[in-house]
Amino acid sequence: MPRIYAIAPPAGRRHVRHMILACLLALAVQDTSSFERHEAMVPMRDGVKLHTAWYVPRNATGPLPIIFGRTPYGIEGAANNFRSYYQALVREGYIFAFQDIRGRFGSEGTFVMQRKPDHRTTKGGGPDESTDSYDTIDWMIHNIPNNNGRVGMLGISYDGWTTAEALIDAHPALRAASPQASPDDMFLNDDFHHQGAFRFSYGFEYAVLTEASDTNSNFDFGRYDTYDWYLELGPLSNANDRYLHGKLPSWNNFIAHPNHDTFWTDQAATTYLTRTTVPTLNVAGWWDQEDFVGPIRIYESMEQHDSAAINFLVVGPWNHGGWAGGPGRRLGNVDFGSNTGEYFRDSVQAPFFAHYLKDKGALNLPEALTFEAGANTWVRNDAWPARAQVTRKKLYVRENRALSWDAPTAVAGGGALSYDSYISDPANPVPYRRRPIEPTYYPKGSGWYTWLLQDQRFVDHRPDVLSWETAPLERDVVIRGDIAAHLFASTTGSDADWIVKLIDVYPEDYSSPNMTGGYQLMVANDVLRGRFRTGFERPQPIAPNRVLEYVVDLHSQDYRFLKGHRIMVQVQSSWFPIIDRNPQTFVANIFTAKASDFRAATHRIYRSAARASYVELPVFQDAP
Repeated sequence: MPRIYAIAPPAGRRHVRHMILACLLALAVQDTSSFERHEAMVPMRDGVKLHTAWYVPRNATGPLPIIFGRTPYGIEGAANNFRSYYQALVREGYIFAFQDIRGRFGSEGTFVMQRKPDHRTTKGGGPDESTDSYDTIDWMIHNIPNNNGRVGMLGISYDGWTTAEALIDAHPALRAASPQASPDDMFLNDDFHHQGAFRFSYGFEYAVLTEASDTNSNFDFGRYDTYDWYLELGPLSNANDRYLHGKLPSWNNFIAHPNHDTFWTDQAATTYLTRTTVPTLNVAGWWDQEDFVGPIRIYESMEQHDSAAINFLVVGPWNHGGWAGGPGRRLGNVDFGSNTGEYFRDSVQAPFFAHYLKDKGALNLPEALTFEAGANTWVRNDAWPARAQVTRKKLYVRENRALSWDAPTAVAGGGALSYDSYISDPANPVPYRRRPIEPTYYPKGSGWYTWLLQDQRFVDHRPDVLSWETAPLERDVVIRGDIAAHLFASTTGSDADWIVKLIDVYPEDYSSPNMTGGYQLMVANDVLRGRFRTGFERPQPIAPNRVLEYVVDLHSQDYRFLKGHRIMVQVQSSWFPIIDRNPQTFVANIFTAKASDFRAATHRIYRSAARASYVELPVFQDAP
């Protein structure tokens, strides 16, 4: 019988994401004997006390800034482990302080997933993560001896979000911040939903991890391949009926808020980031399996108010937090040709904090530093999305499963009824990664962390997946900026999901130690739940057999498709179990759908002259 069990945060599990982050956050030193450790229960404005520990270098010769992190994953148990995330900062010399947020591990109070900043929405409101950051910083600069009155914050994922929250009404002593892989709007993007489609397996397993106890918990599926478990579970309503029993607040909130209402917007950091007063280094990874869009949105929101030019963006060839440890040369099967993680930690992150917290050195950072995969080089941009030398071009779906820069015409196979079709059956959904699909936090290793780089041939030519591709490219094609797919489509049902992947197809004669000829590497992807085609606040059924335009946001990329490679576009309507199954019958709330609501449907993607489906790309023109 599957069960929920508590787990402590071990120091050495490299494959459990939240354990890694706890280790990284606690302290990255080889020998803690070179630090004096202190701890206190720090009082907040409402009297709740938060468990806080700080480490002071024994060899300090003068006042030092404080590097501060706040986490729900636990600050104990890893202070004696070396982790490269902070290695360059340790060499530079800082006081390091870490805190369990409310209701987690050693802190008092009640944990609330992504607690909204009540101090901004309610008169006399709070406390919240923003005020807790403010109160702790205020306490530290007055109670930690030999600090220089300056504080820097950083963190990854949830810890990146707490960093972003500290920026909403920042304490004057907060002089630099780096929210890294922070989520933003959890309905539009990031962990729990993508453009209205529920991230089923991740939402379920993360809610158990953080809310089944006040430490960390895992769900025991009793099966190795969770694809089978989730499929046998049936409708989403069975999760509470059989296992959760209404005890997890986040799961209950998923059910209560199936549309983009104020519950979601009140949690989003960008709702409140209407000022840019603190130098901010936003960090993202092109293949982040959890929170890619959040840091981009936070950067863009802050950029609107950045009159002092203190808001920066870095995006590298990383998965979630992949810049924090190790060399960062490889990810999955792909070799990026240089140690990108080490470069970021030593040449970007460390100089950023030294400049703003110690007045040390000129800051050699462009507005946006992005890694151009394919060419495997760093690019310095004056803006993001990139503007210079970028032209918006359309890559059209054509007959015979081809892609072309030329639009279809009525003469050349683009007549009024030109389309490709497939049957999408909720009883046999397309897996989102190769099976078996281990639990997300499987302690012996999980494909979750690199699934975005898996060879997509494992689904190519499934009858419910459509693929179109160009001829081998005659020259490099570079994309630098925002990507969007425009599908003209119909369905025999009354709802549908539209999943689009932009893929780099390697030459057939390509070979490397980990990649074979014809490898299909996803460059960009996402899903749009059809009921939200006109807005995410009020879902609408789809009229059966009616051709409508669906715009699927594929977000940003900096990528070079090399000469001899092909560009491919794939379209499908299930991505299981990372995305819950769409019943394909419109119901008011998919979380309460019945088994009888799930029906197979025929979907058509049109490629006629009047209804031309295409992907719009930001094509960069290399200087001659």
